[in-house]
Amino acid sequence: MPLVLSLLVLAFSVVTLIDIITRQDWQVKHLPKFGWIILAIVIPIVGGIAWWAAGREYPERPARAPRSEPLRAPSIRIVDDRRMEGRSTEQQLADLEREIEADRLRAEIARRKAERGEA
Repeated sequence: MPLVLSLLVLAFSVVTLIDIITRQDWQVKHLPKFGWIILAIVIPIVGGIAWWAAGREYPERPARAPRSEPLRAPSIRIVDDRRMEGRSTEQQLADLEREIEADRLRAEIARRKAERGEA
């Protein structure tokens, strides 16, 4: 058990040092990069935790607006927008209904072929 704990501390220290060294100077907060390296070497656990908590500059995430409506399932079929330009909603719905009917007929044909093949 002490060996595993020692290896974990060593791995944590190495990962922390690699991260400190590979950061640019503008990505380091509160101390110069050399100060963080010394802290991580002299006090590995505390220095590593301090680096990951306070010394590292994380990329900013864009603020999200609260959602007022529930998420919808994504559409399965991707439609080419160029084909839809200049078409009215009614025309698009008619195309969709034709596609649904064609799929239904294809499934019916496949079912009948399977029945014929089995009989």
